[in-house]
Amino acid sequence: MFEVKDISETNLIENPVIAQMSQYNHEQLLFCNDNETGLKAIIAVHNTVLGPALGGTRMWAYANETEALVDVLRLSRGMTYKNSISGLNLGGGKAVIIGDSRTMKSEALMRRFGKFVNSLGGKYITAEDVGIGTNDMVYVNMETNHVVGLPGKSGDPSPVTAHGVYVGMKAAAKIQFGTDELNGKKIAVQGVGHVGEYLVASLVKEGAKVYITDIHEPTLKHVALTYGAEVVGLNEIYDLDVDVYAPCALGATVNDETLCRLKCSIIAGAANNQLKNEATHGQEVMKRGILYAPDFALNAGGVINCYSEVQGLSSEWAMSKAEDIYHTITSILNRSQIEQIPTYQIANAMAEERIEAIGKVKLPR
Repeated sequence: MFEVKDISETNLIENPVIAQMSQYNHEQLLFCNDNETGLKAIIAVHNTVLGPALGGTRMWAYANETEALVDVLRLSRGMTYKNSISGLNLGGGKAVIIGDSRTMKSEALMRRFGKFVNSLGGKYITAEDVGIGTNDMVYVNMETNHVVGLPGKSGDPSPVTAHGVYVGMKAAAKIQFGTDELNGKKIAVQGVGHVGEYLVASLVKEGAKVYITDIHEPTLKHVALTYGAEVVGLNEIYDLDVDVYAPCALGATVNDETLCRLKCSIIAGAANNQLKNEATHGQEVMKRGILYAPDFALNAGGVINCYSEVQGLSSEWAMSKAEDIYHTITSILNRSQIEQIPTYQIANAMAEERIEAIGKVKLPR
């Protein structure tokens, strides 16, 4: 069984990188640099017991390299758990490219990144994530076959991700409110990019009152006008009197500062690593009577979509598989209430149990 510990920037500053890899059970880190294209990236392979490590590539203007390293370590570990709890024969990995995706991306940069992915010989399979789109994956695919989420194949995973979040939110509502109907519920969606917009569409269609915020003003206006959602400020979203808080942007928004302001009954969103510190904030949300739907179980629709491409399965299969997230979230929340253990611990344990079991199957006889 893995020992679950929090990955923090302080730990990375105080301890050598390989010690951190050992502490969090990472198998491999690849640091990528190319002066000609301006590429600076990190690829993290966390665990390959269940299969090759699959996880998207994120491009973000990190404040420093340590911040990027913390992110890729947390995200790759989350992918291991996400793939396992979803019943997929995939391990967990992730990549981050350091830079502004709106100004620094180029064909040359993405193709150079593809060469680094290829150098891992199939141990890591990449796809799109924050700041990266399907067209960027086309450039990556010019240099490696270890890429999914390509146009004409499984394509943009956002609709499947959003659908999984939507059904998982309904599962949480069933336990918290006695019904999974979201009609009339007040829901705050933080981040309305690709996944957030699809989620808003589903929520509005069911009759929920939706509040939205986003750092990108044109996107915010588009979603508000298209779906009739109400725009609120970036900081205001934490103070709204709502039923559900749905973080759908970057992680760590459930923290010491925000928890004393949140007035929701459920936290259920598409963002990764929503708890800034799993041990502290996972316990605190439970103490406050808030149902937290663990992010890696809730947002697994994207990787389910990618897996369908790896296995040659249909988009209909992916959407149907994403429906299972309803039952996964129900199992996690019910077990948490019975055992009086925070939901993140239950979800981690469920993922780790499968990895341990399959690991024994793969041992030489």
